[in-house]
Amino acid sequence: MRFKLTELALEDIEADVAMGFVYETENGHIPGDKFWDSITDGLATEMAARGEFRGKFQSNAVIHRPQRMRSGRLVLVGAGPAGKAQTARWSDCVGSAWRQLRTAGAGSVAVLAPYGVDPDKAVRAVVEGIALAEYEPDVHKSSGRETSSLQEVTISATGATQRALDHAVATATAQNRARELANEPGNLLTPTVLAARAAELASAAGLECEVLDKAQLESLGMGALLGVARGSVEAPVMIVVRYRPDAEVQPETAHLGLVGKAVTFDTGGISIKPSKDMHLMKHDMAGGAAMLGAMLAIAALRPSIPVTAVIPSVENMPGGAAQRPGDIVKSRSGTTVEVLNTDAEGRLILADALTYAKELGCTHLVDAATLTGAIVVALGTDFTGLFSNDAGWRDRVVEASKEAGERMWPMPVGGEFSQLLKSPVADLANIGPRWGGACTAAAFLGHFAGDTPWVHLDIAGTAWYEAKLPHAPVGASGVAVATLARLAMSLG
Repeated sequence: MRFKLTELALEDIEADVAMGFVYETENGHIPGDKFWDSITDGLATEMAARGEFRGKFQSNAVIHRPQRMRSGRLVLVGAGPAGKAQTARWSDCVGSAWRQLRTAGAGSVAVLAPYGVDPDKAVRAVVEGIALAEYEPDVHKSSGRETSSLQEVTISATGATQRALDHAVATATAQNRARELANEPGNLLTPTVLAARAAELASAAGLECEVLDKAQLESLGMGALLGVARGSVEAPVMIVVRYRPDAEVQPETAHLGLVGKAVTFDTGGISIKPSKDMHLMKHDMAGGAAMLGAMLAIAALRPSIPVTAVIPSVENMPGGAAQRPGDIVKSRSGTTVEVLNTDAEGRLILADALTYAKELGCTHLVDAATLTGAIVVALGTDFTGLFSNDAGWRDRVVEASKEAGERMWPMPVGGEFSQLLKSPVADLANIGPRWGGACTAAAFLGHFAGDTPWVHLDIAGTAWYEAKLPHAPVGASGVAVATLARLAMSLG
């Protein structure tokens, strides 16, 4: 699929489908009705007067064979009230419109970018909306696939830059790569296979990739990670992907470290999960997938700072050699951990990964993990929980998330929660009491981040669409990719 810019008027672009945004009003008309009437011979106003279409958010109206256009169909895309308009909403609007049309035989689409806003932001909304809506997780179906024929998207946007278009394409493409990885079942995406995929993607993007095998992990003393992997026949790995900027890096330059949990399948181990919905635990590597996706976007965007992704990957399985509740493991940092619950495994592998990222020279850290059900209880499925040990770094990540249109909510973390992780037999316990579970999990990770500016993203509620949405299918969302790409660019 190819995206291109033009300053031609929408009605002058030859395409199978044309799209334009319409804001919602309550007076029986639609904003811009004179323009839409001029190319639909008054049909737009008639539809509004009948209540058939008034621009409601994610509503659409399809007009076939518009008389004064070179396209075969015109889709009026409802954007809701103009006062609520923002990049993420425009993206969802055009995405929902395209989801309804993606199997309707359209090979080319022309889109009139939202008017009255920064043209580069408008272009980004269109690109990300269509590119993300084009994704369908049916690659393993032998028949009945919902195939799209889309080849080209032309965006009419006066004043927009090619750089904005290229950035949007890079970010959306990377987010879809992350979704592809997170949707793969555990039998097809083991830690070893994930490492091989990461190496292939990195090589194609011009990134460096190193994979630490079990013997190397043992020599590095990564006992927290290795303990989780003990119950599986699949060997653990640590994937390290490096981006190096074009210019020489100065000593004071920030070095961004991206750490992602990649448990390719999580049964809970000896503390086994209930069978209901356990099949969804294939996406317990969504944090690692997000970091790989972010690195692909960063490789295309070329920020001026170095970025290193550290992705620990294991299976968490029961078995004769599996880690037991009550076991004590020694992490790479030297901290000993009493494992009270083997289903609290993500924080264990991240502990060693955070330590290793600091050893590689990372000066600022962000980790992402489908870590706790508690964050879903607290924030539902629309907000990612954000925890940090540094107010300035927290605000920097929040600002990047706003620019990306990904909703993240700062949560408390501090000494009160660390106190709940005391163990009589080790330096830390891997879980605290029932209440505040997302906060105690973050406090556990904070111990290993230490004084390094660090943000933890608990994406347990946002990494997966549990139901079909107007703009997206059931499955992985690719959350955090866009935020992290913008964060890297903001640092350099």
